[in-house]
Amino acid sequence: MPKNLGFVDILITMKLGFIGTGKITSSVITGICNSSIKYNKIMISSRNNKISKNLKSKFKKIYIEKNNQKIIDNCNWVFLAVTPTVGMKIINSLNFKSNQTIISFISTITIPQLKKMVKVKADIVRAIPLPPISLKKGPVPICPPNRKVKNFFDKIGSTVEIKDEKLSINFWSTSGMMASYYEMLKVMSDWLVKRGIKRLDAQKYITTLFLALSEDAVVNSKKELKHLVKESQTPKGLNEQGLKEMSKKGVYKSVINTLNSIHKRLNK
Repeated sequence: MPKNLGFVDILITMKLGFIGTGKITSSVITGICNSSIKYNKIMISSRNNKISKNLKSKFKKIYIEKNNQKIIDNCNWVFLAVTPTVGMKIINSLNFKSNQTIISFISTITIPQLKKMVKVKADIVRAIPLPPISLKKGPVPICPPNRKVKNFFDKIGSTVEIKDEKLSINFWSTSGMMASYYEMLKVMSDWLVKRGIKRLDAQKYITTLFLALSEDAVVNSKKELKHLVKESQTPKGLNEQGLKEMSKKGVYKSVINTLNSIHKRLNK
């Protein structure tokens, strides 16, 4: 490769292949296609026909392929986006190339395991993209640090580089709380609906409320979050009451216990 070939030029020659076509694949591809990333084509497996056909209808240069090996053969960047069980079954059977960049979204398969399964000396990186990447928002932890991969994900999110794979498990653990967060939004919206608020109005209020709180927390994240907890309460006020009651009922201890449980599962 010529020395003066920049990252943008590399992206133009990129042929992206996705093994697995679930929610995360759909979100990542949507983010890519709505970003400044230049690519030659995107090949996706037909594992989920509904999602793959929807992506092909929405974006250009999307190709659906039934044979996973053909995706490997025709792409220089390969994204492994299957469940751990499926990954353990199929990765061993695929023939990768040493000049490929392989990015795994699989939560419980480690870098040493991937190296054994891939069998060639390719660039292998683990990444944790979440659904908001479709909006080009949210953090994307990657391990180990990799300049090419960082530059790529910085165009559709905010890359967090992790040197120690053991530390990356902590990020995987917190990402396992996503559904719990949405459930909390749903519970609060349902509560408003039961009290006569229209469903769409309730959901809009709750989601925009928490969006504003999250943005405020990001802006003020240079100081510890405990200060925001303190500043958002007034003596005998509503927020003080809410915090005390949820603390008394063990809600926050339950969050820690759940994180510990997820971490234990990932650390096996």
